[in-house]
Amino acid sequence: MGLYLVLSIVLSSCSTVSYYSQSVVGHSRLMLARVPLDKAIENAQEPVKAKLLLSKELVTFAVEQLALPSSSSYKSYVALEREFPVWTVVAAAEFSLAAKQWCYPVIGCASYRGYFNQAAAHAYADKLKSQGLETEVGGAPAYSTLGWFADPLLPSMMRYGDSEFAETLFHEIAHQKLYINGDSDFNEAFASVVGETGVVRWLQANNPAGLVAYKSNLKVQQQFYLLVANSKQALQAVYQSKLTPIEMAAEKHRVFDHLRASYEALKTQQWDGQDWYRSWFDNDLNNAKFAALSTYRQRVPELRALLTKCDQSLIRFYKVLSSAKRVDQKVIVPNACPPLTYAQTS
Repeated sequence: MGLYLVLSIVLSSCSTVSYYSQSVVGHSRLMLARVPLDKAIENAQEPVKAKLLLSKELVTFAVEQLALPSSSSYKSYVALEREFPVWTVVAAAEFSLAAKQWCYPVIGCASYRGYFNQAAAHAYADKLKSQGLETEVGGAPAYSTLGWFADPLLPSMMRYGDSEFAETLFHEIAHQKLYINGDSDFNEAFASVVGETGVVRWLQANNPAGLVAYKSNLKVQQQFYLLVANSKQALQAVYQSKLTPIEMAAEKHRVFDHLRASYEALKTQQWDGQDWYRSWFDNDLNNAKFAALSTYRQRVPELRALLTKCDQSLIRFYKVLSSAKRVDQKVIVPNACPPLTYAQTS
């Protein structure tokens, strides 16, 4: 998935006037373009109409079966004409996998910066490149204000199948359940785990045949993420070495070449030649591309492990995470999942 959380309305005092302006204008235009869901359904053509009808079922399932919050979000639709509502910029230094941080009031620091205009996002990325940083610009299919406003459904959320649409919705609503200021890696991994778990449960109840295909897709994702994680570990070793910058750059590109070769082997040996992640390899590989992917996936395994310790109870999972310790705004995922007390369940 793409990067969903958009910093559109909460800006730091040091933000430029142009960034402030595009954020306020872009947000306002999107909010003003919302059409109530029932009216949108009445006027929509297939396949959009089917997706809008499905959204009602999914939001109800999220509240009743996934213990996610009920809100005013996703009860309206914007027939957005551009490909994505926003584009996000991620940046990292030449010899670092740590994403550059931008800090904002209310939500704290985050590892990306959002633009409502694609050209503006690329222009900002070019500015960062001129400062010696590596960058990645990506489109965000969904628009989230963390429940501060009534976020709309968008065509970019519906471009794939029902399972992918469900995962996107559950992911976004999960951000409204739990969001930790300053810890992008935790927030996105948490929403990813809730989103994927939610789709599995929804398919179990409504489309068992679709569940087989979805689990197959998850396996492919996990294989790809493991491949990238191994390369990330190799890069980290290079960056922590005592090599000269020239030597380090050469080793870095050797890791990239090995990743490309490993991907081709995985595609041939495991995926019957399906080029599932070709777009990820488009343009040059760089540290920002690794940082962007890590934001979503790096903490998924430990959160999945915690959910298992909670006997797959999302209520217990939410409870233990909401009271988890934090060190420098980073969530420390507990090693155990205490049972809920009667008072907590009543």
